[in-house]
Amino acid sequence: MFKGVALSVLASVTFGVLYFYSQLLHVFDNQQTFGWRIISTLPFLTLFMFYSGDWAHVKTIYHRIVAKPTLLLILIITSALTCFQLWLFLWGPMNGRGLQVSLGYFLLPLFLVLLGRVFYKEKLSKLQMLAVLCAVFGVGHEIWRLGSIAWETMAVAVGYSLYFLIRKQIKTDNLGGFWWDLLICMPVAIYLVQMGDAPFAMLIEHGYLWLVVAGLGLLSAIGLGSYILASRYLPLVLFGLLSYLEPVLLALASLVLGEKISQDEWLTYIPIWCAVGILVIEGSLHLYKQKRNTQNLKRNVENIEQRLE
Repeated sequence: MFKGVALSVLASVTFGVLYFYSQLLHVFDNQQTFGWRIISTLPFLTLFMFYSGDWAHVKTIYHRIVAKPTLLLILIITSALTCFQLWLFLWGPMNGRGLQVSLGYFLLPLFLVLLGRVFYKEKLSKLQMLAVLCAVFGVGHEIWRLGSIAWETMAVAVGYSLYFLIRKQIKTDNLGGFWWDLLICMPVAIYLVQMGDAPFAMLIEHGYLWLVVAGLGLLSAIGLGSYILASRYLPLVLFGLLSYLEPVLLALASLVLGEKISQDEWLTYIPIWCAVGILVIEGSLHLYKQKRNTQNLKRNVENIEQRLE
């Protein structure tokens, strides 16, 4: 379990570092930054998958596409959804909108809870209902304050929820499915990189940019790969709780980079943070009960063995 916790923390810290790392990319525009991220991530991700044994998923999906070509059309949709999120992740801090993006990651678990209730008829506990109400209050306040909620926030919460839902339905919810999403997007990434004035001449003139681009791909591959591997080694509840570390670090990174929460925005952020806190408490209680039940079961087995002796 320690290995899983370490991988999950590594993933969250890596994503937080990427928020700071985006400041090194201002020589590129938003579209070029996105293009370089896709191009540089895929080779490192491929190496990571060979090391972790996930390359088998790529082959499995390929055989499914050959057997049923319509699957490729759905993969194009998931590719568009995930690539938009990768673009938004770096666009936010580069344009002073990192807090709005991080708020979307805070809301994402709550949206997934609601999706589970609507599409899979999963029942909500009392604490989950309270968390949803807190989040609704925060979102409602933002709508009342501005007449709407930041599009970046809703793009993350709704867009990622839809992405996860589709991948679950077509059974590509693994690192192999994400690899195909990046591959499909590669022609668009190459096109975007060539936009602007002499982008490749810029790389030749400033040799350090090759290292910056390579670092972008390496950090992206480490973060995504560690995140997927952590899901293997950890119980689902603990994995979900640790995933909350990422939006916390993203929000802190945004504040360090100079963004501020205005006085009239606190009633938006505090209820949503409270909602996350409630889910963390519920998950912690679940883990405690699970551990206690395991200990009781182990104790009962030992008692039975002693009696048999």
